[in-house]
Amino acid sequence: MSHQLSVLPSRPEWAVEALRSVDVDPVPPDENTEGLIWLGFHDPEGLIAAVRRLPALRWVQLPSAGVDDFVDAGALDPRIVWTSAKGAYAEPVAEHALTLLLAGLRQIPGRARATDWGVPAGTSLYGRRVLIVGAGGVALELVRLLRPFRSEITIVRRQAAEVADVHRTITSSALADVLPTMDAVVLAAAMTSGTTSLIDASALASMPPHSVLVNVARGGLVDLEAVAALPRGTGPASVLLDVTAPEPLPAGHPLWTDERVLITPHTADTWDMIRPLLARRVAENAARFRRGLALIGEIDLDHGY
Repeated sequence: MSHQLSVLPSRPEWAVEALRSVDVDPVPPDENTEGLIWLGFHDPEGLIAAVRRLPALRWVQLPSAGVDDFVDAGALDPRIVWTSAKGAYAEPVAEHALTLLLAGLRQIPGRARATDWGVPAGTSLYGRRVLIVGAGGVALELVRLLRPFRSEITIVRRQAAEVADVHRTITSSALADVLPTMDAVVLAAAMTSGTTSLIDASALASMPPHSVLVNVARGGLVDLEAVAALPRGTGPASVLLDVTAPEPLPAGHPLWTDERVLITPHTADTWDMIRPLLARRVAENAARFRRGLALIGEIDLDHGY
């Protein structure tokens, strides 16, 4: 069966080519549009306006893995099936998480600012206890990347269902109990009301002084003011962030000059990295939609991801 699909707010050639690769010819949006490929990454208001003009709409593909900005704006109409790009960008983001994890253990944040030889130091990742918050595509890909390091991995997720190739799985209610025992913590969870400031002053203070904290998820998972206020010798030795709240982090913020902190400007998944991955997700879901099959990355509206 043929279903009319449209692409908004623009109609880039790569998206058209992706759809045509599965024999879907996108058309201008009108009252018969049933599927929408929405490519406005941070434009929930534009999406709301577009959906209002499309009375036959049954499915919308969003371009990002995290959809908290769309959820917060009330853009996800429950009468429509919504899919995100969750899992599509797992490889580059997990790769960046591993990069930051190694940099933290090897004390790169401080050494990058050093002006003298200092005291040689560093920690090996091999055999270390690593806590990963989240159990989505990024977390699972990071588990795979950590396999050669023989890491003892603990996964924190909403439900304590087993995850392959990890030491144990716990729920967030047990997070405070395990933080003091971890060598490294990697945040790869969705941004929800339950994960906002998940790593606050208390959580930071409970982390061992040799540990590292990595965030490649959403900036709001970490209380950055608590990081800035953390006394020297307390909490993690290194904090490595690819995301911040606010983002971008303003010039002059104390974390820019904190020798314990390394910040990358949300480059775990640059546009050049993710465009072919998004094109693949768009093509896969468009083909599934036409055939009436289950879609990849369907958003659970009750949980917001």
